[in-house]
Amino acid sequence: MQAQVTVIVAAGGPVSAIAARRATDTVPIVFTTIADPVKSGLVDGMSRPGGNVTGTAGLTSELDPKRLELLHQIKPSAQVFGALVNPNRPGVEAQSRELQASAQAIGKPLIIENAGPSPGHDLDAAFAKLAAQKIEALVVTADPFFNFRRKQVIALAASYRIPAIYQWREFVEDGGLVSYGPSIAEAYKQAGLYAGQIIKGARPANLPVIQPTKFELVINQRTAKALGIEIPPLMLARATEVTE
Repeated sequence: MQAQVTVIVAAGGPVSAIAARRATDTVPIVFTTIADPVKSGLVDGMSRPGGNVTGTAGLTSELDPKRLELLHQIKPSAQVFGALVNPNRPGVEAQSRELQASAQAIGKPLIIENAGPSPGHDLDAAFAKLAAQKIEALVVTADPFFNFRRKQVIALAASYRIPAIYQWREFVEDGGLVSYGPSIAEAYKQAGLYAGQIIKGARPANLPVIQPTKFELVINQRTAKALGIEIPPLMLARATEVTE
């Protein structure tokens, strides 16, 4: 006898959440860290999701332009910036346009390179292409693929001596230079709480999508010193955490 599923927790961003939504419109679904769940068609509204889906919004890719601005403050001498994007991510075109607009605002060229699970887009090749085009600083954009390959991304950035900014603090804890974004741990905790409420009888339609209210700026000073970068004092003062 097959057990009936009470709730699906679709972790890891928009791809898993959209797949779960397409699979069922009756089993409750809780998603995590979705950039724009309304635009993605997952919910009718943030305060009243409607249907069988709710979860936590991430403000993930929306912060990529801000990350580019922060990177420019860290390395103002950089003449060419780079960005790593997953071409399979839903909304990647808008993500790239917003990054280019941010690059124009700071008056610097931005080279966008694709990397992801599809053939021909492996990380090693992407970094080699970026290095060949002489980028001097890199935005690793918000995407579950880069989070899953976190240690490989950090190792490649170190190998090419490219200062990079990331979405989650976990990158900095593993040796990355700097991160800016909400807490992924908090988002998963909230998703777990919602799953528990649904198991007890709550309906997703009545559980508002939770939006982050706190953003973490985390800096790895050891990595900065290894790259020969001096983090601006004002940025150090603003940082949520500075690791040595």
